[in-house]
Amino acid sequence: METGHIKVAAGNILTIIKQFVYSDHEIVLREIICNAVDACNKLRTLKPIKDQLEIEVKIYKADKIIKIIDNGIGMTKKEVEKYINQMALSSAGKFIEKYKAKHTIIGHFGLGFYSSFLISDQVEILTQSYKNHHPVHWICDGSTKFSIQRAKTKPRGTTILLHVNDKFKDFLEVDRILLLLDKYCRFLPIPIKFNNTIINRINPLWKLNPIQITDKQYKNFYYELFKDRIDEPLLWIHLNIDHPFQLTGILYFPKLIHPRSLNKQQIHLYQNQVFVTDNLHGIVPSFLNFLKGIIDSPDITLNVSRSQYQNDITLKQISNYITRKIADKLTQMLLTNRKYYEQIWPNIKLIVEYGMISEPMFYEKAKKFTLFSNTDGKYYLFSEFLTLIKNKQLSKDKKIICLYASQIDEQSLYIDNVLAKGYNILLLDSPWTVPLIQKIEMENNNITFLRVDAQNMDHIFSENTTLDHQDTLDHQDMNELKQALLCHLDTNTFTLKREHLNDTTMPFVLNIPEMVRRIKEINLIHNFEPTRKNEPHYNLIVNTNNQIIQHLLKEKKKVLIDSLDKKQVLIDSLELILLSHNLLHRKHKQAFLKRILTTIYLNYKHALTKHYPTLQS
Repeated sequence: METGHIKVAAGNILTIIKQFVYSDHEIVLREIICNAVDACNKLRTLKPIKDQLEIEVKIYKADKIIKIIDNGIGMTKKEVEKYINQMALSSAGKFIEKYKAKHTIIGHFGLGFYSSFLISDQVEILTQSYKNHHPVHWICDGSTKFSIQRAKTKPRGTTILLHVNDKFKDFLEVDRILLLLDKYCRFLPIPIKFNNTIINRINPLWKLNPIQITDKQYKNFYYELFKDRIDEPLLWIHLNIDHPFQLTGILYFPKLIHPRSLNKQQIHLYQNQVFVTDNLHGIVPSFLNFLKGIIDSPDITLNVSRSQYQNDITLKQISNYITRKIADKLTQMLLTNRKYYEQIWPNIKLIVEYGMISEPMFYEKAKKFTLFSNTDGKYYLFSEFLTLIKNKQLSKDKKIICLYASQIDEQSLYIDNVLAKGYNILLLDSPWTVPLIQKIEMENNNITFLRVDAQNMDHIFSENTTLDHQDTLDHQDMNELKQALLCHLDTNTFTLKREHLNDTTMPFVLNIPEMVRRIKEINLIHNFEPTRKNEPHYNLIVNTNNQIIQHLLKEKKKVLIDSLDKKQVLIDSLELILLSHNLLHRKHKQAFLKRILTTIYLNYKHALTKHYPTLQS
């Protein structure tokens, strides 16, 4: 038996590896099994193999041992001394260069084997080279000291024995090993056996030719990847490129995702079918974070621990390629199957709209497939909607006015009023509405978006320039109204104005100025702290063309102030408007509802006694 010291640059190199290179203990199995995969792939490259190449993981709980066994290329004594005893000297580089096997060999750094000491007090190697040299037995206790000797005869390949430290006895549990194998090794290209069962899929779907894959296979693979999903994916994109980088993968659009899911990473990065990470910042644009799927590329530069990637120009190229493929797929779907595309649009619009406001390249492409719905549920490309409204919805300064609503129920009074005038209204109800419409306005200075409750339609469009603006309410009248309404209005929230509107039915109209509301919504998107300045502010419009207001104006001013009945009509009209907007203060709400219910009861009682006089007694 021979003994010696592992050749390293520093005596405490194994400690450094444990603390800084491999900080996550669970990657031990990944590293050892990846070495076994490389051993099998090297043998397959060098010579025809008749027997089945295979890797097996075994647990001996009582002995606190994990065995990883392969029947790959094996090592001679000289190779053990070169690649095991000399740390960070990998055999992969020369092999790749000689046999052009870049995309089949996983290891590159020559450190993966030493991760085994993260959980082990002692590590043994039993190996038999395919060259039929004497088998070798190597032992190390985690220091730089080792022993090496001739072993008993064994089959071709390598067996690694991990003598597990008591602190990591959970690695001796079947469930723990299954979890790790499923996470890191489920798609490795060599069969892996554990508990007499092959646990991996050696030819994953993303490695196959898309032409040969059925829709059912794509859906089944989705469920295989994401076992918690019960919904079918809406669509999927198969990635496959060889130049200027190699990348394969499948990305799925799941059903409707809440905006809170935007930051949840659900795309897994693999390299040569080995799981690396699900943190794909820089590889996948942020707006695609909540797609689901797998990306596999041997050209992404990883750090030494093979757990993180390094930023370089390839990442930007990959990001642009994925963005382009998504855009091409959605454009094709709109053109070939618009009916289905409109059906799934409510489920994908958050992704698309977020991409439009965050990625300039995607914004340009998305114009071809981004849909806008009107309040009746009909879908338009924005160019189609502009064609519909450009001649009718013109402001006095000749800008095209795109009217929109964000909530049909809450804004129904405004929507009905606008529709009655023959105008078209978009329904823009996503969290990204404000930044998106501002981006469109910046690009098209002849277009203005205006929510239906932002201002009165009577004074916006050029066709209304002949409107009679006669207003019989003078300054003194306005002061009278202010005094009557002041106790019901917070002057920090409401500004009282008067307008002579076409609509005679509403004594008061509430408007939220467009720009004031947009600032508030943008602050909410960026999680700014609310202040008095960005709280909602309303313009309360007194409609001087309303019959109630006009009737009050015809009375003497003394009557306006002193008459309880007339004043109550005014207050009731105001509170009804505030209630419909959920703006009536709770201290007024109960009294208002009581008055209304009392009025209904009295009217009902009056109607009964009119028809049935005997009930009056």
